[in-house]
Amino acid sequence: MHATLIQVTERIRERSAKLRGDYLARIARMSGRQRGFERMGCANVAHAVAALPSNDKLRIVAEKAPHLGIVTAYNDMLSAHQPYEHYPDLIRAEAHRLGATAQVAGGVPAMCDGVTQGLPGMELSLFSRDTIAMGTAIALTHDVFDAALLLGICDKIVPGLLIGALHFGHLPCVFVPAGPMSSGISNSDKAKVRELYAQGKVGRDELLRSESAAYHGAGTCTFYGTANSNQMLLEAMGLHVPGSAFVHPHAELRTALTREAVGTALDISGRVQGRAAKPIGQLVDERSIVNAMAALLATGGSTNHLIHWVAVARSAGILIDWSDFSELSSVVPLLARVYPNGSADVNQFQAAGGPGFVIRELLDAGLMHEDVLSVAGDSLRPYAFVPQAVGQRGEVVRVPVPAASVDEGVVRTAAAPFSPSGGLKLLAGNLGRAVIKVSAVPEDRHTIEAPCRIFTTQEAMLEAFKAGELERDVVVVVRFQGPHANGMPELHKLTPPLAVLQGKGYRVALVTDGRMSGASGKVPAAIHVSPEALAGGPIAKLRDGDLVRVCAVTGMLQALVDEADWAAREAATLDPAEAEVNAHGLGRELFAGLRRNVLSAEEGAVTWL
Repeated sequence: MHATLIQVTERIRERSAKLRGDYLARIARMSGRQRGFERMGCANVAHAVAALPSNDKLRIVAEKAPHLGIVTAYNDMLSAHQPYEHYPDLIRAEAHRLGATAQVAGGVPAMCDGVTQGLPGMELSLFSRDTIAMGTAIALTHDVFDAALLLGICDKIVPGLLIGALHFGHLPCVFVPAGPMSSGISNSDKAKVRELYAQGKVGRDELLRSESAAYHGAGTCTFYGTANSNQMLLEAMGLHVPGSAFVHPHAELRTALTREAVGTALDISGRVQGRAAKPIGQLVDERSIVNAMAALLATGGSTNHLIHWVAVARSAGILIDWSDFSELSSVVPLLARVYPNGSADVNQFQAAGGPGFVIRELLDAGLMHEDVLSVAGDSLRPYAFVPQAVGQRGEVVRVPVPAASVDEGVVRTAAAPFSPSGGLKLLAGNLGRAVIKVSAVPEDRHTIEAPCRIFTTQEAMLEAFKAGELERDVVVVVRFQGPHANGMPELHKLTPPLAVLQGKGYRVALVTDGRMSGASGKVPAAIHVSPEALAGGPIAKLRDGDLVRVCAVTGMLQALVDEADWAAREAATLDPAEAEVNAHGLGRELFAGLRRNVLSAEEGAVTWL
């Protein structure tokens, strides 16, 4: 094992000892109870099985067969989740075949960030995570299940489901993905059209044709954003059946993997003779969390997970912070280049070896813990195998990942990585703490020093760009975009104009207390600045024209202002009219309590503490 991996893991274990110990004690108390249907009153049982077929009632009540709960994030607004429409039927049929029963315990909301990007609805996106966690809790609080199957893929949905499940840490759980859509136009071609549109060189019709060619069918979007990073992290934590992340929704293999997930849930339920229960709260320990962090860094995954996985870990009684990510990033090599960190999409990533290749390389390099519990066994090693075919009995046939990369433009070995360190860096200075994703940023842009131009809305920045006001070296600052201010929306619409400016030869960077996911691409972006402006963060002290230094090499985020002047400055305040807009319309009123109570981005933007 690599010394740094051990040091970070031990530091997390020591920091979390009291919190984790209390969490495990609660799991032990819950696990020692009678089975749900035997513990409940007759009226409770009658309500629970009232709508089930007679045969299922007999199995549950008389035969005491295992009973699985399904929590689904199905809707057909999300292309990624549309395939889930018929999963409950498939799951119930497989459960019946295996002598068990299954029941949809509840559904959770699942918004599409692609639909709401740059619009007021995006201000509900981050908080939808904790809403989904609460929805998961409502579903599972029926408390009659021996294990649960969790159906979700996209940005806030998987973290929300996982947070909710970990608050039922005594319950064995298996996550069930549905896979990516087939490849459309290349992501690089899509990005070019976006930049041309930002410059006014193509019209809306051509932009719509391009976007529709990229997002064109059922399945997850094929770039490596938060949704697909979710799937990578679940593989690294052993919460999927191995290798199930990136198989197409309509493939025969996908159906077999879903059936296998049902059998796996029964195996780990503790209700199958000779099998010990594997509660999710025991599977997700500090080693599992560190494995997820390593997988994120090795693949240049979404920066959203520096928020989400802090919250996920906290749900399991584990405390992590951005310093842990930064220290791991210094030793975990970059093994994959998937758009926006390269030209490949996730289908090409899968064809080149996918999660299994990355996990095998990290295990062999001592940069992941192998001796962890997973839904597939007592080791993470099964996740270095990939599903290849469906056997004669309907079983999934797996093979080891190739010893060498079959496409070194997409994945590489730990001995010959794209970069010796991961794609995420921690920045700190008199502007606070932030993160920057540099895996796609040219090395000559890892340090930017320029006068700043300050905005409080992304619309104002876009107007200034269109007016030619940013045609120079500039650090664009977009503040009052944090969780307290307006729910911390993603600011993807800023990427094309910033890329245009960089393409013209200007030295540009973004500094914001908002989010960018992985979409900053080739433009250096110091994001998640914490504390945020509305919470008294020093980013509120900046004034137009201040010289700002963003340096991923030294980890600096600094306003180059005289110390006495800086100390004496008063922080800017949010315009009352803008605050009013942030608080009202399209359901934003309902999230006022979450905005008031939310913790900082580095604390996971948690709203339940």
